[in-house]
Formats: sequence, C-alpha cells, structure tokens
Amino acid sequence: MSQTAVEKILSQHVGQPVRPDELVIVPVDTIMASDATAPYAIRAFEEMGGGDLWRPDKVILVIDHAAPAPNQRIGNLHQMMRKFAQEKGCRLYDVGAGICHQVMVENRHAQPGEVVIGADSHSCAYGAVGAFATGVGSTDLAALMRTGKTWLKIPPTIRIELTGRLPAGTVAKDVILFLVGQLGLNGASYQAIEYTGEAIDDLTLAGRMTLASMSVEMGAKAGIVDPRGLELPYRFEPVWADKQAHYAQVLRFDLSNLSPQISVPHSPDQVVPLEDVQGTRVTMAFIGTCTNGRFEDLQAAAAVLKGRSIAPHVRMIIAPASREVFNQALQEGVVETLSQAGATFVTPGCGPCVGTHLGVPGDEEVVISSANRNFRGRMGNPNAKIYLASPAVVAATALCGVITDPGQVMEKTTSSS
Repeated sequence: MSQTAVEKILSQHVGQPVRPDELVIVPVDTIMASDATAPYAIRAFEEMGGGDLWRPDKVILVIDHAAPAPNQRIGNLHQMMRKFAQEKGCRLYDVGAGICHQVMVENRHAQPGEVVIGADSHSCAYGAVGAFATGVGSTDLAALMRTGKTWLKIPPTIRIELTGRLPAGTVAKDVILFLVGQLGLNGASYQAIEYTGEAIDDLTLAGRMTLASMSVEMGAKAGIVDPRGLELPYRFEPVWADKQAHYAQVLRFDLSNLSPQISVPHSPDQVVPLEDVQGTRVTMAFIGTCTNGRFEDLQAAAAVLKGRSIAPHVRMIIAPASREVFNQALQEGVVETLSQAGATFVTPGCGPCVGTHLGVPGDEEVVISSANRNFRGRMGNPNAKIYLASPAVVAATALCGVITDPGQVMEKTTSSS
C-alpha cells in the first residue's frame, strides 16, 4: 500500500498499516511541555495517581514562555517544574536554555521518523527534521507521561509542491506567509501538510523549521518537509513518501516571482505583498520566536543593520531562540552589530511573542515582528497592531522607521560602496 510520509511514520509506530481518518493508539518517542503547559500537566498527572513516568529520559520540560519569571505566581510554577523534574528524573531546560522547539531539535530530542508530541501548538516545528510532530493539551500530555501512548485520528495529507527558485531577497518566512494567505486559517484543518519541490531543496534546517512551525497557522495537525537536501549533524534514515501515495489535495505554487510578504493586523492569513503596506510607520520591532529566532535570522538582520542605527522612535527587541544561537551570534560578531545598531537583547526564549513580559507594546503602537501570530492581544495588548514579516524586513523597518523592503536598503549600501 502506497503511503505518505506521515502515514509511513505512524504505521511504523502502530505496527500495522494505517489509513486517513482511522482512530489509533500510537506509541510515541518523546514528549515535551513548556512552562505554559507543564504545570497543568503535572497537576493532571498527580490527579491520575502520579507514580513513575513512562520514560523519564523521554519527558522534556522547558522553561521558556515567561523566563525569567515576571512575578511570584509564575516563579512558583517554575519551582513546581524544577521539583517535578528532580523527583521524577526527567530532563529540564531552565531559564535561558531557549525556546522549547529549538531546544528539542538542537539536542536531538526530535529526529527523523519519530513521533514527538508537545503540549504546544507549534510542536509541528519538528516536521522540519522529518518527524511526525503535533501539539496536544496538558491533560493528554499527563496521560502520555504515564503511558507513552496517545490516541490519534490519522490525518489526511495535503501535498504542497513549491516550484521555482526563490528570488534574491525572499526567504522561507515569505513562503510560509504566502501559503497561510492562500490557504487561510482553516485550509488544512486536521490534515498534515507535506512540503516538497525545488523551492525548498536548498532550504537550511532553520528555513525548514520556519515552514513546519507555521503549518498550524493553516489549521494543520502536522507539517513535514521533504528530506531532500536536509543536512543534520548526525546520520539519519529519511522517511520518503511513496510516489503513488494518495493525497487529500495536491497544491502547486510557482515561487520564482515571489516578493517579500507581510501579514497585516489582526490575523496571520491577512497576507499582502510588502509593497502594499510599504511606508507604514512602526514604533517597535521584534526578532525572535520558534519561527525566526535562529542564527541565520539574526545574521540576516545584522547584514541590514551593519554600520547603521535604528530610527530614533523605534525600539528593537531581539530574543534568540536558544543559548546556543546567542553564543554563535556572539562569537561571530552578530550580537555586537545589532547592539551597536540600537537593538536590545533579552533572555533566549519566547520573549515578547506571547505577551507575558520582555516587551509588551503600549496602546495604539504598531509592531513589526518575525513571529508567527498577530491576533489582537497576542503580544499582551489588544490595542496594539502587529505586522508579521521576515527578520530582514523587520530589521530594514527598524532602520527606516516605516515598513521597508530590505532590498532597497542593501541597494543603497552597494551603490555607496
């Protein structure tokens, strides 16, 4: 029976061939919870009777959403996680380690062909390495802590073929914003998305994580990227979809003329070409998140801002996706370049993305962000407006004080040199 990549992975774990819409109990490889969900999962676990974890080495806890703790209540929740990890013997990544999804991939807790479940909607990011990964609620995660198994309805798969080579100045973030705009928030509800085609062959792991992580913005259960061209720092066995696999839909997009894309307030699927909103004044710029807080994202911003200063009325906040990302940026001079341009670095982690602290905008402020969501109130203030863009666009906008195509900034650099 010909199968998609997702169907193959789930069949291997279930122990028999599976079909779309079939209900199955699936053994998992690794589970994860952050400080936004772990405390609820821990309470539910204890209400179920507590006891030993299914596999302590396969239960990963990460403090990233509100780190360092901004108040007493959250500080106590962090303490709960530390105590639980110590008592049960599971792995805890504490304040400053980074965003859960980045930490999971960096430390090989999510690998090709695995089933990885996280108590966070952007857990689908691990599809970048060829894992089946999806998010669940805290109660489901508590059950996973005890059993190492979860129930799933096998999702049908949408195959998205991306043809053409990306033009200079466009990156993975532009691709996924374009796709979210095309499919809408519910375009892939409870379906898996399989990304393939020549346009992604040259994408780095960072770019693939950008694609996979925002699959959920289309309602997808999971997103998985074709392993062709994938480079990992270890040997792995890729999972390939069969050529005759059946798909719920096959969508084809030629990206050879794609331009920088922007998601406008107040929904990720409200996407327009940058030129449609060029010149819009902003007061805050943010680079980070599980979607675009990696080294190459910071490097792209530094290329735009090198030797320059951000606009006086703009504050720029950068939250590296992990300590490893920050250390690399520090060693290669990227931190110095961005700091000299006027950017402020905060603790590696989610930063202002979820609106807990480290950069909540004021009323009527306009923010440009490399994040994945711009719903009203997403960054902690329902009276602010949030635009989503690539890190280079965020940097160019911070420089000029209005939404700006980074290509124009770089052209000025070339002409003046």
